[in-house]
Amino acid sequence: MTNFLVIGGTGKTGRRVADRLRARGEQVRIAARSTGFDWDEQGTWEPALKDVTTAYVTYAPDAGFPDAAPKIGALARQAGEQGVRRLVLLTGRGEEGARRSEEAIQDAGPEWTVVRASLFAQNFNEDFLAESVVAGEFAFPAGEVSEPFIDADDIADVATKALTEDGHAGLVHEITGPRLLTFAEAAAEISAALGRRVRYVPVSAAEFAAGLVAAGVEPEFAGPLSELLAGVLDGRNESVTDGVRRVLGRPPRDFADFARTAHWG
Repeated sequence: MTNFLVIGGTGKTGRRVADRLRARGEQVRIAARSTGFDWDEQGTWEPALKDVTTAYVTYAPDAGFPDAAPKIGALARQAGEQGVRRLVLLTGRGEEGARRSEEAIQDAGPEWTVVRASLFAQNFNEDFLAESVVAGEFAFPAGEVSEPFIDADDIADVATKALTEDGHAGLVHEITGPRLLTFAEAAAEISAALGRRVRYVPVSAAEFAAGLVAAGVEPEFAGPLSELLAGVLDGRNESVTDGVRRVLGRPPRDFADFARTAHWG
């Protein structure tokens, strides 16, 4: 039986991928800090990769962070040495650092697939924006730029296909939601779902980073995250792709459907 490893298996997409694999009756191992896996401690990689043939790779906090590519490349090479035959890597759309992470896994040896996703809809209710959204106002360095938010369930469905079926080797699946929304429009969709107003406040990247630090986020995370967002939210991603339909044979889930069915704190 093929043994699957899900690196980041407690995160937004990882836990969804793990659930889908288990529903298929597959053996799944979770690699996360809670299970002893640490991207900064290479000694923790060997036991995670032992007896694994297929792995889903997510890098925390993001594959676009400055230190991601060398670590992803090193893990991918070690995976190949330990007999892993297939790797599926999640990256962010439009991120220069993520492109370096993609190149690192492509040169490592095992068969590879990249799932390159737009910003997650679940950032609004499962991540750093959740508390502010529930409180009724969130700040973000996006101005009036629009984004084709993608549902994490669509990402998980695409990744699971690439993990379990042939025909995805050497491909980059660039996936987005079905339509563009500004962050103000996303706030309006959430407001309609909640039955009360949620307000979007545009701020600069520096102001966003300062707000994260004030809320208790470590500066070494807040700074790179803000810089990454400033890069991808400059208009470069103001388009939709047919990636979800090509892989799954159906359209991606709309943001309004996400907002209506999401758990909001």
